[in-house]
Amino acid sequence: MTINCKGNLIDLSTPKVMGILNITPDSFFSESRTQTEEKILQAAEEMLEEGATFLDIGGYSSRPGANEVSVNEELERVIPAIESILKNHPETLISIDTFRAEVASQAIKAGAAMVNDIAAGNLDGQMMQVVGQLKVPYIMMHMRGTPQTMQEQNNYKDLIQEVIFYFSEKIAEARNHGINDVILDPGFGFSKNISQNFELLNKMELLQTAGLPVLAGLSRKSTIYKTLSCTPGEALNGTTVLNTIALQKGAAILRVHDVKEAMEAVELVSRLKN
Repeated sequence: MTINCKGNLIDLSTPKVMGILNITPDSFFSESRTQTEEKILQAAEEMLEEGATFLDIGGYSSRPGANEVSVNEELERVIPAIESILKNHPETLISIDTFRAEVASQAIKAGAAMVNDIAAGNLDGQMMQVVGQLKVPYIMMHMRGTPQTMQEQNNYKDLIQEVIFYFSEKIAEARNHGINDVILDPGFGFSKNISQNFELLNKMELLQTAGLPVLAGLSRKSTIYKTLSCTPGEALNGTTVLNTIALQKGAAILRVHDVKEAMEAVELVSRLKN
């Protein structure tokens, strides 16, 4: 359960926290939007101080129905952010959240350490080849369609079985391209409705059969705030509850907006296992 980031072996047998930095004007959780260099650095520093192992930087909102963003615009958002953070905090392990091979390549050249692809290569045929050449860890997520169409593609005969089969094919493809470190993200909220998200969380331990680390991205999503009839801004408590369950189901990485609370969940759940 280790991954190689810039020559450093990161042990995921103790779960790690990934802080979300959205360099976008339209991410679903408005308080997570950071567009000026000052705000980016402030958010990054706070997350690192609170214990984040990784920072996940994205310049393309993947919320349902999000607007299309050109490759150039995505690059203009994320590359300066990566460079600024690494200039001030050179040891930071940055994940680039993109489904485009060109953005992944440029971000790694700018100093990012890993690629987080919501489409697992389905939206860019060059992605896995590029990641294999870059020799960086690859987070592959389960999703059908695109961010614009995914909510219409949630018809499953057996959700967990189909997710596991999807990953078995994608893992083989990644290995064929020379990708050594693969992390699985079941894709909560992506081409899945609320009841399906709960089903996926309830059976998430079955993903352990792949023998690979699993990332859980539940933070402040509609599964929480719609179920609790609140807003994304009021969904921190619900996020902590579901993150705790995800940890008990084997999550190796929590991708979150709120690092401090996720670190507390990791600490408390780890005490149960000792």
